[in-house]
Amino acid sequence: MPSWTVEEWRRPGPTPEQRRNDLWTGVGVTALAVLSLYLLRSTGYVHSDSSPGFPEQVFWAVVTTLPLAWRRRFPEAVAVVISVFFIAGQARGAEEQLLANYALFSAIYTLGAWGQDRQRSRLLRLGIVTVMFGWLTLSFALYHDLVVAAMFADVTEATGWLPRLWAAVFIGYLQNIVYFGFTYLMGDAAWRGVWRQHQLAEQAEQLRAAQEAAAERAVLSERVRIARELHDVVAHHVSVMGIQASACRRALDRDPSKAVPALTAIEDGARTAVDELRRMLGALRAGDPSAAELPGAGIDKIEEIADRAREAGLQVHFGTYGEPAPLPDSVSQAAYRIVQESVTNTLKHARAGTLDIRIRYLADELELDVADDGHGGAGAGGSGMGLIGMRERVAVHDGTLEAGRRSGGGYRVRARLPYGSMTIGSAA
Repeated sequence: MPSWTVEEWRRPGPTPEQRRNDLWTGVGVTALAVLSLYLLRSTGYVHSDSSPGFPEQVFWAVVTTLPLAWRRRFPEAVAVVISVFFIAGQARGAEEQLLANYALFSAIYTLGAWGQDRQRSRLLRLGIVTVMFGWLTLSFALYHDLVVAAMFADVTEATGWLPRLWAAVFIGYLQNIVYFGFTYLMGDAAWRGVWRQHQLAEQAEQLRAAQEAAAERAVLSERVRIARELHDVVAHHVSVMGIQASACRRALDRDPSKAVPALTAIEDGARTAVDELRRMLGALRAGDPSAAELPGAGIDKIEEIADRAREAGLQVHFGTYGEPAPLPDSVSQAAYRIVQESVTNTLKHARAGTLDIRIRYLADELELDVADDGHGGAGAGGSGMGLIGMRERVAVHDGTLEAGRRSGGGYRVRARLPYGSMTIGSAA
């Protein structure tokens, strides 16, 4: 979503409800202006020998206030029209003072709060204010005797240091400076307030979209993790069971008594696979996704993987090197799954006779080395789900993974998982 500056932003136009409110406001202010004119005439305030008749006075009261009915739809035009009629009514001596001043204030304020072109709005308001001060200066020059007489008719003594005329002039300018300055600043403040609300709404929308995207990524990540776990749990045991079933089939033709160990291995593998699936599904139903990493699958169980590979007919060399260090559960589980997947690929694709599994505890990282002497087929080559899962597990721990054919034949998977700082953190 675009982010505008306060000068570039364009405020949305008034809503239908706001337009209706403006219409009723303009009509109501006009009615009050006519009522005010009637009351002022009753007091004699707007009556003199040069005053126009009542119909013309009503005309000036109406044209000065009624444009407020369109103040938010056409703020520039309304401000200009009211300003022109305000001065014209004063020049005719028929201007209704009270409501006309409020109308002028509202028109200039609305131009500041709703004018879409900010530079034009600023220049237009400054122009109106300049013209108003020019008219004020001209009024003092033309009617200073009447001004002094009206302001000090009942005053017999003055205690200030300025002449009465200059005091009256300064008071007039001071009042108008406060009047127009306040109107100008209030309009800008209203525009900025609505702009800030727009910014907050925009940021809230961006935050909502980011939260939805994060939730979608979390769901996708969880689906990938569950798929990886299911693959690791099922593929290994099913691969071993398949190899044992093939051995059992051949033994049944030659020596049925030799099929018993293979059938036992198939039975154990099936039971283990079902138990692991049951634990995983139970963890997912419990609402704790992190528990889907099976607590029984850790580095201390890797030797069992080697034993199952031996039962499948491979000659397995297993060794642990270095001083074993306490590992965080996540590293231990990742190590187990990486070795498990590597052995599964060997059983499924390599047609190997020998398998070498080595675990090395280095200074601050764990190295896993699984190598075979097979053909290094496509499944072990690194484009399947198994290798993708291994890379994901290694990446989570900021480790490295090397997988590929060996120069002397066979296939090797070597992974390094840092654990130094994580071990210290878990011990604390």
